[in-house]
Amino acid sequence: MDIDFETLGAYERYKLMASLIVPRPIALITTLGADGTVNAAPFSMFNMVGEDPPIVFVSINRLHDGRLKDTAANILRSGEFVVHLTDEAMSAQMHACGEALPPQVSELAHTGLSACPSRSVAPPRIAEAPVAFECVLHETMETPSRYVFIGRVRWLAVRDGLVDEQAWRVRLQDYHPVGRFGASYYVTTRDRFAIEAPAAVAEARPFDEL
Repeated sequence: MDIDFETLGAYERYKLMASLIVPRPIALITTLGADGTVNAAPFSMFNMVGEDPPIVFVSINRLHDGRLKDTAANILRSGEFVVHLTDEAMSAQMHACGEALPPQVSELAHTGLSACPSRSVAPPRIAEAPVAFECVLHETMETPSRYVFIGRVRWLAVRDGLVDEQAWRVRLQDYHPVGRFGASYYVTTRDRFAIEAPAAVAEARPFDEL
């Protein structure tokens, strides 16, 4: 089956791409509104770009009437945001952060999540999240439908015990993030497998500590 993307509308292209390019990591992003309200919203058009400098990207679409979502408007105004990775325990609250709320209402209060101070940026971190990347805006790309924000990571906060600070390895047996699988469907990351890992490598680097 061949599909000429030039003949499709934006909605059809979105549905096909978002349902086929899966699973995707989810960035639960906190920002600050102009009045100080803590905004939190999930975005699955997200990933890391590189480590030198340490940068991530998130793509945020405009609303149907062309207005900016609160997260995009806050990043453009302040240049700061925090990207959290969501695990199974907080997945329902992450999903609820995607509900449409007035700008002056915090999604954290709405979902029962807790804010804690960040170390390098003004927007707070989410205490329940296993991973938080504190970011400053590095670069912006604008398309007719979206803003793509490149964020430079200034600080990383992880749940106690998740990282071996001597070897800088993540204890994957304690890390269970969820991914986006299109629409309101999500996947877990519990089923893990290695492909033709040499015995020497397997002994030196246990699968659960990468």
